Amino acid sequence: MTAPRALLLVLLVAAIVAAAAGLPLTRWLVDGAAWAELHPRGAGALFVAAYTVAAVLAVPGTLLTLAAGFVFGLGFGVALVSAGSVLGAIAAFLLGRFVARGWIVRRIADSPRWRALDSAARHDAFKLVLLARLSPLLPYNMSNYAFGLTAVRLRDYALASWVGMLPATVLYVYIGSLAKNVAALRSGQLDAGWPTRALLVGGLIATVGLTLLIAHRATRALRHRLEADDGATPERAAE
Repeated sequence: MTAPRALLLVLLVAAIVAAAAGLPLTRWLVDGAAWAELHPRGAGALFVAAYTVAAVLAVPGTLLTLAAGFVFGLGFGVALVSAGSVLGAIAAFLLGRFVARGWIVRRIADSPRWRALDSAARHDAFKLVLLARLSPLLPYNMSNYAFGLTAVRLRDYALASWVGMLPATVLYVYIGSLAKNVAALRSGQLDAGWPTRALLVGGLIATVGLTLLIAHRATRALRHRLEADDGATPERAAE
């Protein structure tokens, strides 16, 4: 088992044990949000650093993204997650290009999808990275390192990554902030009238729908792009 997977397993086990022991996780999140309101710069810097390290270690950042919405709210949470995810993507890209190139090549050399990615990156690299970020077809953590092996320029990679990750970032941060609003509704700290509830639910539905639509279209475009460069069939490209 690799170190990132081992770390993820430890975190999952810890979460299960905490839930079984009845630890006040919600209370900790609320306390964390209160502390972040008093120390926004320090809390934001710690969060960005943690997100960057998680991306380098290939630890899924979904829980961190949800926590950002709960602790920091939608606007500040999106800014922090964007900063952390882009910095983490850049760090992994540079590690893949200059430090761990041989190890990564051995891991992905036999994949038709990654061979097609390398070929496609020699043309419109910015569009390719943008589609890869908008689509779930290529996993975020591994693609960070894989793009480092291609001809993609760092400037194009960073900008396309930031733009392409925004829709999913907004969605997950919004869900996290929605959880905080629901907690506020239950405690009576937020207006419980139907307009407020309708706004929260409507915003979630609209955000989910738009994100899924963007991801679907990006996935279709990315598949066609990779198949064109690899000469693969749809089934082979989806391996």
